[in-house]
Amino acid sequence: QLQASGGGLVQAGDSLRLSCAVSGFHLDYYAFGWFRQAPGKEREGVACISSDNVTTFYRDSVKGRFTISRDSAKNTAYLQIHNLEPEDTAVYYCAAPSDNKATMRPGDYAYWGQGTLVTVSS
Repeated sequence: QLQASGGGLVQAGDSLRLSCAVSGFHLDYYAFGWFRQAPGKEREGVACISSDNVTTFYRDSVKGRFTISRDSAKNTAYLQIHNLEPEDTAVYYCAAPSDNKATMRPGDYAYWGQGTLVTVSS
């Protein structure tokens, strides 16, 4: 089970840290990703990280502003977001892939959290 939290209403330029608490499996052994879905749009990948933390991918529009990480002791994944933009407004989801490969394709992910809403005002 994955439980995302940390969203909220913020202003452009603010920072947020989204958390994804994991239960039922140890996050250390898994790749995972963060996705978002804005109203009326398809779900898209924003960041993912390989199980060994060696490889990360970021969506071009978030590079330099988003950082994906994990805390093994807390079995929790994070998405640190700086310099939020109105275009970042979306429901953000954490997810684990079905074949343990870090990709940006939502279809490759079998295990999803319930999402946390981030709203950025201009």
